[in-house]
Amino acid sequence: MDDRLKKQLDFALEIDKEKNIFRQTHLSGHGRNENDAEHAWHMAIMAYLLREYSNEKVDIAKVMLMCLIHDIVEIDAGDTYAYDTEGLATQKTREDAAKERIFSMLPADQKEELISLFDEFEEFSTAESKFAHAMDNLQPIILNNSNGGSDWKEHNATAEAIYSRHNKTRLGSEKLFAVTDAIIQDNIRKGNLS
Repeated sequence: MDDRLKKQLDFALEIDKEKNIFRQTHLSGHGRNENDAEHAWHMAIMAYLLREYSNEKVDIAKVMLMCLIHDIVEIDAGDTYAYDTEGLATQKTREDAAKERIFSMLPADQKEELISLFDEFEEFSTAESKFAHAMDNLQPIILNNSNGGSDWKEHNATAEAIYSRHNKTRLGSEKLFAVTDAIIQDNIRKGNLS
């Protein structure tokens, strides 16, 4: 086996570890906590299906790849709950170190390509990154809503905290923001969010 193929296969095996990183969000039907790989897969499929609601025309393959790789760094950095202020303070440092280690397993050209894509997602400045972020926000909201807001209740989440994150959804999709807004408002009325 040549060196390039060995590096690619080693990377493929390494990212299998993403299946062991569990998130705070539960699967629909009050299932177990979802893992990062399931979250990424779900986001990618949603991006494809919902692409017509993007505020701008997007390269959907690029959006889907962003969705699939955006949490690979959590293999080393761990999952940071969206509303954990302590964890969020160190998230970038942890994820930058993880990004370097994990993507360095690849051949140089693919390392550069995936790091560039990861950084574009994090910078949140292109149509693709904004739409990918809209998926990253929408996916856990629909799961949590399907479970009666139980994850929000468990973490004593506030509407203010939810909106601080989900207001960014409108930058990727006004239409999907309207959906998340209606879900959040419904959960406020039901007492699932204070």
